[in-house]
Amino acid sequence: MFHDLTPELLERMQWLEARDSRDRRDGTPRNRRLRQIPRITGKFIALMAAGLPAGDCVEIGTSAGYSTLWLAVACRAVGRKVTTIEADENKVRLARETFDRAQVADIVDLVYGDARSVLLDHDHISFCFLDAEKEDYDDFYDLVIPRLVSGGLLVADNVISHSRQLSAVVKKAESDQRVDAIVVPIGKGELLCRKT
Repeated sequence: MFHDLTPELLERMQWLEARDSRDRRDGTPRNRRLRQIPRITGKFIALMAAGLPAGDCVEIGTSAGYSTLWLAVACRAVGRKVTTIEADENKVRLARETFDRAQVADIVDLVYGDARSVLLDHDHISFCFLDAEKEDYDDFYDLVIPRLVSGGLLVADNVISHSRQLSAVVKKAESDQRVDAIVVPIGKGELLCRKT
């Protein structure tokens, strides 16, 4: 799967990585930064998404589309599409450019809007990557878990880097009888919840 990354996709990934690094160094305001996952987390979510049962692949929080590119790699390998949801209009424009330049627009459905509404149209989710505003994680958890197919995964980013904000969500998942949950210390910390 990783050996088949196209030059166009790799070029856009590298461009986004460089911009994200620059934004973090130069004082770009938080709401304008890309705030994307590191490459190792991208590979991790791609591997997770590629090996799951039939169902929808969904991402909550597109930003400029970096993590979506990794999910697109997985979806292309298994003949699926990914739906990614972003609430910031400026980031939607940048993400569209990303998908066009990386030549993955055919397997990415980019939705501009509130994921709380969009998720209502997805009842058979096999994989969901959550990387949005941390204060919304609890709401998204409650929406996604009932919609996961048996064996499906919810992966929530930043649970170590934002442990104070997200500790209640982690505890909720660890005590939820519907899922097996574990925090994986990769990148900024990933909460994996597998639907039982």
